[in-house]
Amino acid sequence: MELREKTAKKNYIYKGKIINVRCDDAILPNGKPCIREVVEHPGGVTIAALTEDNELIFEDQFRYAYMDVLLELPAGKLEKGEDPLEAGKRELLEETGYTAKEYTFLGEFYPSCGYTDEIIYLYLAKDLAYSAQKLDEDEFVNVRKIPLEEAFGMVMDNKIPDGKTQAAVMKTYWFVTGGKSDE
Repeated sequence: MELREKTAKKNYIYKGKIINVRCDDAILPNGKPCIREVVEHPGGVTIAALTEDNELIFEDQFRYAYMDVLLELPAGKLEKGEDPLEAGKRELLEETGYTAKEYTFLGEFYPSCGYTDEIIYLYLAKDLAYSAQKLDEDEFVNVRKIPLEEAFGMVMDNKIPDGKTQAAVMKTYWFVTGGKSDE
């Protein structure tokens, strides 16, 4: 059975600094017309920075859409055409003050495939060195370290609601432990 839909016309409703919003005329596989709402996003990157003591570098950051402070791994938006790894290195340094000598690609994460084209690239960073944070003027974060095993437990206990952080913590845990628990 054919599953692909075809775009008949892209109709932009809003074009902003970070996102664009479309309400497209589309054609279903059976030939019938439909409307598809799409949020265009340039994508992002998340870095699971792991210390020699098996701790992940986290940050507490206020997220306006949720009106709450969330615990997240360092992350950021890609600039148009930017290499995800280079963006990750930039964000890790800016937000936490850390650099890494070793990076491992952990895969891609689609945060909400029902309405956005955003892709978040996940990396594990090791062999860390600290210099100093270089936060943007509109960026406010508190950095803290959490042992990998504890962070994994926090994800499993729903204490970390951020999807990109959940995915990166779980993939890092699997990568480091082979899926085995210390318990």
